[in-house]
Amino acid sequence: MSATMTGAPAFGAPVPPAAPPGPKRSAPAPQAPTRSSTVDVVIVGAGAAGIAAARRLASLGRRFALVEASATIGGRCIADTTVFGVPFDRGAHWIHMPDINPVAKLATQTGLDLYPAPPGQRVRIGRRYAREGEMEDYLGGVVRASTAIADASRKIDVSCAQALPKDLGGWRPMIEFVLGPFGCGKDLSEVSAADFARSAERDSDLLCRQGFGALLAKLAAAIPVELSNPVTRISWGAKAGGVDVDTARGQFEARAAIVTVSTNVLSAGKIKFTPDLPKRQLDAAARLKLGSYDHVALELPGNPFGLRPDELVFEKADSNHTAALFANVSGTSLCIVDIGGSFGRDLAAKGDDAMFDFAQTWLSGLYGSDVAKVVKRRHATHWNDDPWIMGAFSAAAPGGQPSRKVLMESVNDRIWFAGEAAHETLWGTVGGAWESGERAADAVVKSFGRKPG
Repeated sequence: MSATMTGAPAFGAPVPPAAPPGPKRSAPAPQAPTRSSTVDVVIVGAGAAGIAAARRLASLGRRFALVEASATIGGRCIADTTVFGVPFDRGAHWIHMPDINPVAKLATQTGLDLYPAPPGQRVRIGRRYAREGEMEDYLGGVVRASTAIADASRKIDVSCAQALPKDLGGWRPMIEFVLGPFGCGKDLSEVSAADFARSAERDSDLLCRQGFGALLAKLAAAIPVELSNPVTRISWGAKAGGVDVDTARGQFEARAAIVTVSTNVLSAGKIKFTPDLPKRQLDAAARLKLGSYDHVALELPGNPFGLRPDELVFEKADSNHTAALFANVSGTSLCIVDIGGSFGRDLAAKGDDAMFDFAQTWLSGLYGSDVAKVVKRRHATHWNDDPWIMGAFSAAAPGGQPSRKVLMESVNDRIWFAGEAAHETLWGTVGGAWESGERAADAVVKSFGRKPG
């Protein structure tokens, strides 16, 4: 799910029954509150945006219902402790830009252990680490690539791949991976140069020892939520000044709805809108479709690679068949191999065994040992198969950057969209989703002054 972007992604965990095998999400928030059929606002989705919207509405004294299709809150930000016995963030893990991140600012209220992520990364060239001069070449290439993308975006919104300089040499496949699949969940050929250029720098991060998902759950602890209750229809045309929201367990009447489902879920038509949503919003969601990003998590006791806690390692690859290693998470023996983009999508579609085989073979090639012999427990996420997410996080298609602003518009002052896709600079992050949810809640309340109560 972050959940990424230079540093990591923003996303979460599969949900039974349609999700692949794995631990069932446990509910960290109050279950099915006693509800009134009439509320001010119905919030669809209890991820970061939905939680933020609910907290803001609660602070303003507004009546709301927060309904979630899956069995737990968190969306693409879920911390699991059942698989490995230690916190495993199945989606978002990095708390980007703590100085401006609204979630980081609230974290002091939770009592959880937050600490700075180690700066920088290491690069593996064959079975050795890059030397100082080689690291300078690589980092210089990243700067040139980012600058070229930004320059191109000022003229016409081409793909990031089209904008790359021609002199990246042997570093090009790695730079394309770091900026594309690792940073955006998509190959650079699928990513808008304007969207990439407008994303905020994500060069400082915090980590939560108990898991980012645990932090989000703490912030949602006082919010009533109806779990396992998918919204099936939102009717907004026939009734003056309001909406009817049909769910698996009944109907709500409300003055407005805040819809925080992913762009892929929205495009798939899993929620029926009556009348249909305007083509403007549907086209925007299609141009902001989610990429692919999954974690292959391996328990490697004894630190066989001699890596520091929370160390990030890339490979100087010669193709897109590569990954990133996030080692010894919070000082544990949990190591995560991150795959993304078209290669990651195709690999995940082949199932767990293919994902495990790639991760173990890839690590063995980098460190010269048979990793399969030392791995204990292992687990892989399958975000593309999660019926309530259907991918990782949004990255605009070439020419699609303005779609983020479109997605932030209301539909007739009755429906608002929120989530990481509805943020122009913090897309793909939990912080961006949170801020989007707060903005949507404020806009809804402001609209109440423009129409009958």
